[in-house]
Amino acid sequence: MKVLVIGSGAREHALCRSLSLDPDVTALHCAPGNAGIAEVAELHQVDALDGKAVSALATELEADLVVVGPEAPLVAGVADAVREAGIPVFGPSEEAAQLEGSKAFAKDVMAAAGVPTARSYVCTTAEEAAAALDAFGAPYVVKDDGLAAGKGVVVTQDIEAAKAHAAECERVVIEEFLDGPEVSLFAITDGETVVPLQPAQDFKRALDNDEGPNTGGMGAYSPLPWAEPKLVEEVLQTVLQPTVDEMRRRGTPFSGLLYAGLAITSRGVRVIEFNARFGDPETQVVLARLKTPLAGVLLAAANGALDDLAPLRWSEDAAVTVVVASHNYPGTPRTGDPITGLDRVAAEDAPHAYVLHAGTRREGDAVVSAGGRVLSVTATGKDLTEARERAYAAVERIGLDGSQHRTDIAAKAAAGV
Repeated sequence: MKVLVIGSGAREHALCRSLSLDPDVTALHCAPGNAGIAEVAELHQVDALDGKAVSALATELEADLVVVGPEAPLVAGVADAVREAGIPVFGPSEEAAQLEGSKAFAKDVMAAAGVPTARSYVCTTAEEAAAALDAFGAPYVVKDDGLAAGKGVVVTQDIEAAKAHAAECERVVIEEFLDGPEVSLFAITDGETVVPLQPAQDFKRALDNDEGPNTGGMGAYSPLPWAEPKLVEEVLQTVLQPTVDEMRRRGTPFSGLLYAGLAITSRGVRVIEFNARFGDPETQVVLARLKTPLAGVLLAAANGALDDLAPLRWSEDAAVTVVVASHNYPGTPRTGDPITGLDRVAAEDAPHAYVLHAGTRREGDAVVSAGGRVLSVTATGKDLTEARERAYAAVERIGLDGSQHRTDIAAKAAAGV
């Protein structure tokens, strides 16, 4: 099977790594990729938002499967262009990707499907936003309706900061604050059958103890020892399947990866948001635990054949990923700094720990930073304690001037707190 992955982040590196280990994958390509992905896949330069260019590349490569990783190409309709070329593609249509592309649309779908979520208002004026903020009170939750690369959400006690963020958005969703721990649950679907993956938890705040600004995610872990054993089945029955059924009823079936960001509140499970693709950094830990070869699962979803798929097999090991970010992230990051120690991790920590590239590029023989979140260090172990130890030991081998990372990823879960 020839597979083409679209994207250039740590999520795509994790997908490519898993696909490269799949014996059914005979050729692996990625566009545009990054310095780390180049070690496991052949890279191609293409505009990931240009559906015609992506479908032309897939046709030229005689790809048997195209996997669209990031949200922006999905919302731009890249998956539609590939399907029109007659090539199986893992990723929803432009219309279905509005589950992530518009938070107001997602709220409408959830209301129609009876999916539990936070009460909310959609606002387009400063007056509407002020009234909504007053109605819910602090802490204030303000979400840009459109795509914002994981940085469109502000949760704050400061009314002026909440109003300022709302003013920056053309359309904004203001909702009640949901208490309780958060869980990320991925599901693979062909538009009818829904196959949930293992849950994970990520860390959005930039600094230890959940302090600092929101980011795209500074680390994650799986499994969740504190979660109820019935959680996945409950979410499948009350959130995932009803949403997929509602999308099909509307004539816009959702095929691909449906991500549910959940809050386990005192009133039960509530949906915080949907994404239309694998989430970063949760993908890194979930795929680290998946034993079933990945390509066949994605192809079954693309071809509407998930119902025929054998149950997924999972490792009992735990997985932890720690994000190494550049100086000043999540503000304007500094780029171009050399990264050292990658060879040491490969030599001394593999196979239990490894580096997944995100914002990197190669300059001659050197790998340098090229974005905010630069690397993810992912490690597995018999439990979260061992996985954490291995992850942080590998992080210490990496040199990146001015870099930052959280030191408390999975710490409470490992300690049973």
